[in-house]
Amino acid sequence: MSVQVENLEKNMAKLTIEVSAEELEKGLQEAYLKNRGKLSVPGFRKGKVPRQLIEKMYGPEIFYEDAANDLIPDAYVKAADESGLMIVSRPEIDIVSIEKGVGFTFTAEVALKPDVTLGEYKGLEVPASSIEVTDEEVEAEVEKERERNSRTITVEGRPVEDKDMTTLDFEGFVDGEAFEGGKGESYPLTIGSGSFIPGFEEQLIGAEIGKEVEVKVTFPEDYHAENLKGKDAVFKCTVKEIKTKELPEADDEFAMDVSEFDTMEEYRADIRKNLLEKKEATAKAAREDAVIEKIIEGATMEIPDAMLDTQARQMLDEYAQRLAYQGMSMEQYMQFSGATPQGLLEQMKPQALKRIQSRLVLEAVAKAENIEISEEEMNEEIKKMAEQYKMEVEKVEEILDDASRKQMREDLAIQKAVDLVREAAVEK
Repeated sequence: MSVQVENLEKNMAKLTIEVSAEELEKGLQEAYLKNRGKLSVPGFRKGKVPRQLIEKMYGPEIFYEDAANDLIPDAYVKAADESGLMIVSRPEIDIVSIEKGVGFTFTAEVALKPDVTLGEYKGLEVPASSIEVTDEEVEAEVEKERERNSRTITVEGRPVEDKDMTTLDFEGFVDGEAFEGGKGESYPLTIGSGSFIPGFEEQLIGAEIGKEVEVKVTFPEDYHAENLKGKDAVFKCTVKEIKTKELPEADDEFAMDVSEFDTMEEYRADIRKNLLEKKEATAKAAREDAVIEKIIEGATMEIPDAMLDTQARQMLDEYAQRLAYQGMSMEQYMQFSGATPQGLLEQMKPQALKRIQSRLVLEAVAKAENIEISEEEMNEEIKKMAEQYKMEVEKVEEILDDASRKQMREDLAIQKAVDLVREAAVEK
């Protein structure tokens, strides 16, 4: 096998890869063995027809496509490695020629990793962030926990109040006529949930169990049913049941039930601490994003379209995996959302571009600062991985191949570059 490289415009290159006649012959034989059971020739049982006879009847071209598809992956990988190029896209393959006894030639057009010229990356100005936890935020968290530990009770002897969980019968009328879809029986409705059209739920406040009330509303102009858009309607409603949540008192007993603490004072202090840590992490991430955005603005680089397409496709694959974890296939998602593969790919491209640009400038910063990762740092990272996946350190080390270790070093260097530019930024 031989490879020739032609540099193209916009960080693209074309690899011309020649596969020898001997390698092609192996590919043709494999194609024959794979397909011989599908071919019928009078006088021979299926799978027993000699290759020479098949090629004589149909021409040697009958096996070319399968042979090419079998040979291209390995030949491309070897050629890419031999070329020494920093390839950052999937190859666009084009077959130039293929002939038994002569050989097989194809081209692979690829994107190359762009050069980056950095501008300023230290001392950049970023927006100031205020990290403060208010008493109101602490109390809101306490209320959430009270809600999670509430119990539902049936209410008797009083009318509907805000936040009540009701069960009701209703029927809607427009111009005195009942309309399709406007009737419900034993329908569960939480007052204030906003699940009904605007104004409906509020008018049920004060309604008594078993007594019919009229609720007057106007359907929104953008309502999904064409015949009801903008129409005035009257709903005759009868509340059948009222339930409400009974929240536990926010006292020391509650603190002991929901936390490791003995008093509400300690519990609130822990909530404040956790909220502060979350806000600090958010502010840290925002500071990083802001300074990286500034570095990108000051840098020069030319991103090949093929590199952007490859990154967008990778992100689309990641999205499909997340959907799969939720029990939904990409085909189902597209059916429900009306999206198309190409449309989703286009949606991914702005984020894909930002991801590429961020990685490139941070790699450039790491190079400019001579950031290197020591063996001690690598060992520490492997230890963290072992703890995360609940594995022995030795087992993780066995699994990691050279490519994985190289990627780990690069990722750690990138993180060091992030820390450097974030700490050097100036808040204004």
